[in-house]
Amino acid sequence: MSALDVSDVVVVGAGIVGCAIARALAGTSLSVTLVEARNDVGDGTSKANTALLHTGFDATPETLESTLVARGYDLLGDYAEQTGIPVERTGALLVAWTDEERDALPGLREKAERNGYTACEIVDAAEVYRRVPDLGPGALAGLTVPGESIICTWTTNLALATDALRRGARLITNARVTAAQRSTDGGYTTLTTTAGDVRGRWIVNAAGLGADHLDAAFGYQRFTVTPRRGELLVFDKLTRPMVPLIVLAVPSSRGKGVLVSPTIYGNVMVGPTSENLTDRTATDTSEEGFDFLLGKGRALMPTLFDEEVTASYAGLRAAIDSNDYLIDVDSAQRYVLVGGIRSTGLTAGMAIAEHVQGLLADTDLDLAPRSELPDPPRMPNIGEAGMRPYLDAERIAADPAYGRIVCFCERVTAGEIRDAFQSCIPPSDLDGLRRRTRVMNGRCQGFYCGAHTRALLDSRGAEHTDDVAAVR
Repeated sequence: MSALDVSDVVVVGAGIVGCAIARALAGTSLSVTLVEARNDVGDGTSKANTALLHTGFDATPETLESTLVARGYDLLGDYAEQTGIPVERTGALLVAWTDEERDALPGLREKAERNGYTACEIVDAAEVYRRVPDLGPGALAGLTVPGESIICTWTTNLALATDALRRGARLITNARVTAAQRSTDGGYTTLTTTAGDVRGRWIVNAAGLGADHLDAAFGYQRFTVTPRRGELLVFDKLTRPMVPLIVLAVPSSRGKGVLVSPTIYGNVMVGPTSENLTDRTATDTSEEGFDFLLGKGRALMPTLFDEEVTASYAGLRAAIDSNDYLIDVDSAQRYVLVGGIRSTGLTAGMAIAEHVQGLLADTDLDLAPRSELPDPPRMPNIGEAGMRPYLDAERIAADPAYGRIVCFCERVTAGEIRDAFQSCIPPSDLDGLRRRTRVMNGRCQGFYCGAHTRALLDSRGAEHTDDVAAVR
């Protein structure tokens, strides 16, 4: 990279928030570079969460988070329709199991109204069980949240990243930032990364779990990220009728508690745990977490735990000592911090990008929109509620690869895998392929199709998809 190769803006972190910011800024005349420490977009915090599209009903009123979650709910909902990101408008029910929790429901409804969400209703125990008959005994009352929805976090991240690149942004992966240095004339900052130097007039820090480290490179000591592990259990698709909507716990000071929720892929999940760690890479599951979820889950829905758990996973949230997002512009250093973005960042991501763009309007950047922009990308559907390729007779007739199953648990076809390899941001490993297609994501967790999928990944050749028909 030459000294003249300087982007107007470098966004560090290709999770949902970073990709949303890169997409928004790439819609202007600015040159944008998106830098990611891992080998793929959305491979950090963004890939492992509860995947809920939040109304923001339970956010702390009058915070930046509450404002941006509410705005993001509308923005992402509209964007999902444009791009085909899978969303199911299931609604949610917050269930009270004790007198104390029941007494808290009016306050939670009032909080929702202060956040501008007025659709919540308090219902009695009979109505709770009418809506979710398989709940365990002892529920006293509930609070409905009809707007809560489930969404595909994988496709959301990939759509935003794809859109950013189609608008002209550049993506550099395997580029962990190790240092930042302003040029002597202050014209740009050089980021030292594991993929080489990257230069930008402005730097946007959307580095998630590493945001405090990058913030320190700009001379700040204003927050510390605590990695908070959340473990979840995933149940077989046969359990989906038992959980028609999202079942939420009454929140406590520790968090929102354990939920039981359908997933966009047709499963049911239970979780998360909430465990503060020091290791920012500790995404392994634990025996303690499994025991905790078994205990909590059996009390919520005992019959669910008579069914098969097909997977467990863990994600890390970037917790900080604040009850709000930390977004700040340092015009002197041409530096933007976007820190402390918790799990609500999935919903708020596009609104955060809009907010950051608004803050940058008062700087030396020219944010005039481009006269022409490409249409938003149309993403492959990997949601269970929509038409999947293996069901689409017309599509199969036009291209038989969509009728050849590679992964029988998830009904993933050779055509989908070929398309993933040929996409704007192709997968670099099996996890990336899983996030794009659901391959190896089902009951057998790749035991049946894993070797063939690995061979396709290693070859990267569309010509090999015909050989997948040999899988039996």
